[in-house]
Amino acid sequence: MVTIIIIAIVVLLVLWVISVQNKLVKLDEFANNALKQINVQQMTRFDSLRTMINAAREYAKDVESKTIIDAIEARRPVQTANPTPEQINENEAILGEAMRNFNVVVERYPELKSMQLYANAQEEYSKNEDQVRLSRMTFNDAVTKFNMQTRMFPGSVVARMLGFAPKQYLEEDKSKADIPDVFPEKK
Repeated sequence: MVTIIIIAIVVLLVLWVISVQNKLVKLDEFANNALKQINVQQMTRFDSLRTMINAAREYAKDVESKTIIDAIEARRPVQTANPTPEQINENEAILGEAMRNFNVVVERYPELKSMQLYANAQEEYSKNEDQVRLSRMTFNDAVTKFNMQTRMFPGSVVARMLGFAPKQYLEEDKSKADIPDVFPEKK
């Protein structure tokens, strides 16, 4: 009888470990998927920026504007199959710097803002910016759930046994506070 009780306890313990491991894998995959989505959206946002750049090429007559435009196109964000939070943050910095530099060019050519191609690309860029922001929140929410599971007892014991470590959150890009609002609200 004692043997049956011990076997039952061991079986329950193994089932519990499997259950915690499955939950950790599920939460890890949610976080990884959210990070990949951010990477794809960043590239789409860069494509919108390139469309605005192509529209600006028609107006950029001075050498300085052409140099800025060429520099922006050369700084394409990195897209990888399995991005890290550091790469995502680095891409945000690249996009923020590119947008700041591009705004310098746009301010020199007010007629550029009235072009339909530019206006459409600007609207698309704004939509992509919102999608990235939402995906960043989704990722940080997924990381919160994952980290809680890996740090709270008794799940933390299983997480350590199986090599699950807490994940890093995405930090808000501080440089975006310096970016002027180029997408004023429509009246």
